[in-house]
Parts: sequence; C-alpha cells; structure tokens
Amino acid sequence: MIVVPCYNEELRLPADQFARFLCDSQVHLVFVDDGSRDKTLDRLESIRKGREDRVFVLRSPANQGKAEAVRMGVNFALDQNADFVGYWDADLATPLNAIPQFMAVFAERPDLDMVFGSRVKLLGRHVHRRTSRHYLGRVFATVVSVLLQLPVYDTQCGAKIFRLRPETRGLFAEPFQTRWVFDVELLARYIRQLASPKLAADRIYEYPLHAWEDVGGSKVKPFDFFVALRDVVRIYRKYIRTV
Repeated sequence: MIVVPCYNEELRLPADQFARFLCDSQVHLVFVDDGSRDKTLDRLESIRKGREDRVFVLRSPANQGKAEAVRMGVNFALDQNADFVGYWDADLATPLNAIPQFMAVFAERPDLDMVFGSRVKLLGRHVHRRTSRHYLGRVFATVVSVLLQLPVYDTQCGAKIFRLRPETRGLFAEPFQTRWVFDVELLARYIRQLASPKLAADRIYEYPLHAWEDVGGSKVKPFDFFVALRDVVRIYRKYIRTV
C-alpha cells in the first residue's frame, strides 16, 4: 500500500497518472486528504471511482500537517495487514514507476526494512532540482547525518517504502513532534528501537532515483529550512542523545 498525503492539491494532483498506474499495477493507494479547502477531495474520489477495492480515501476534518496525514495513512495500512507500506508525494515529483524498482530491491535484500528514494544528480538520470534547494538540502542532510550518526544522503525525498514487521507499528504509534521533518524523526525512532545507528544503517537502502522533478507550488518555504534545523536538534535530544 502506498499512502499519498494531500493538502489543497486540486491543481497539482496528476489524477491521470495515478489512473494509468492503477491499470498497470496491483498496488493499493491510500489517499489522505488533510483538511483541504479546495476540490482535492473531489479529485481523489474521481480516482477512486470504480476502483474501490484498491483505492482508499481518508479525510482529516482539519489540516494537521503532512506528518500526521502520513501517520494516519500508514496506520490504516497496518490495520489492513499489508506486507509493505510506503508514502509518496501527491505531485509525483518521484514517478510512480519507481515503486516496482523499490520492490525489486526488497526482493533481492530480505534483510532490509526500508527503501528510500534519493535525489542524486548523476549522468543518465533526470533529477531536476532548484539549485538553492539542492544546496540547502545538502547542508540539512549533513547536519542530520552527524546528529543521527547515520550516513544518509537524502532524508526529505517524499518516496519511501517499508517492509512491515511487528516492530513497524511502534514507529508510527505516536504523533510526530514536527510537521515537516518527520522523516528524520522516523529515522531517530528506528535507531532508538534498534539501539544502534549501525544496525539501522545496515537495514536501510537509499535508491538513487532515475527521475525526479521539482514541481512548482511546494508548501515548503525557504524559512522552513531554519525551522527544520531547530526541529532536528529537538529530535536528537529526545531520541538519540541517550542511545
């Protein structure tokens, strides 16, 4: 199951791409409307129509942030006894055809718990990201790597899939402290769960994406970078300092 958090995505949600993907795949989609004020819900229901067995639409009565939307969707998937669950950005900056690529990694590596998309600009790949966001992202990832003692290249890519094990529910049991960098908090919870950054690193795979497009209209603003750094320090103090 793939969770897709949505907030005011009426103009950015590529419904036709989701529809085509559903025709060619057996993946189940869980859309979470995070209290949208536009016609996002109508767009989601149009995707669901005729596919009620594979497309689910959850709705939060008020906007609670991406972190809570993802947590709601993942917990729904856990209740359906899915074998794998992931989350994907609604604008499909990461194409949906990356999902089978992630799943192929899991098939080859039964020891892995997580596969994350990583936006690495390499020759032969089509990763288009604004220069300012790229360099801010590199600074942010470096700070996270140092504090978590985890050599992660890209924490914030909105394409991640998890193998569901008995311990997975614990990672999503409590609300996250932060609305935007919950990906970092998720890693911190995982490290604390294993009591070792090294064990965590051995069970996470970063997949260099073949394509990623910086879609306009992102709700993340430049000032949020500094808020994110503050939140990372809070996460470190709560989860990592005593590991």
